[in-house]
Amino acid sequence: MNDKSRKTAWIGMYAAIAVVLSYVEMLLPITIGIPGAKPGFANIIIVFALYSVGSMPALIINLIRIVIIGMLFGNFVSVAFSICGALVSLTVMLAVKRIKGIHSLGVSICGGVSHNLGQIGAASVLVRNYSIFYYLPALMVAGILSGIIIGVVSGLLLKRLEHMIR
Repeated sequence: MNDKSRKTAWIGMYAAIAVVLSYVEMLLPITIGIPGAKPGFANIIIVFALYSVGSMPALIINLIRIVIIGMLFGNFVSVAFSICGALVSLTVMLAVKRIKGIHSLGVSICGGVSHNLGQIGAASVLVRNYSIFYYLPALMVAGILSGIIIGVVSGLLLKRLEHMIR
């Protein structure tokens, strides 16, 4: 199998796993005390993909997941919020990943926080009400906590599966 075919196969597998993780997260009664906040288990795959197959495949995987989950369980607004959060998050994670000494945990935390910033920014534009930013401190805490969980798990996966992805 050539490299392009191999990468396409990885993207397909990662996207499928990300969709399943998003669906499982919807089924689990996980509440972290902040309305609308969720752990974002599918982002384990996004961080893993960022390190294993690169930035463009990670973007493609995330967009595939968002569109599929949005079509099955959401609406246009949820898809728009998710895409805004994903684009801001991936941009920040790419920038932070380039800083020497910052590993997947730091990248993931920055991704979790910036995802929430992207979504609240989109929400403020959509509802034309900037008082929604009062919700920001709670979302930052949620982003940090979920970023830690996702960073630890994706770091473990990268370490354990390194022989498969190189």
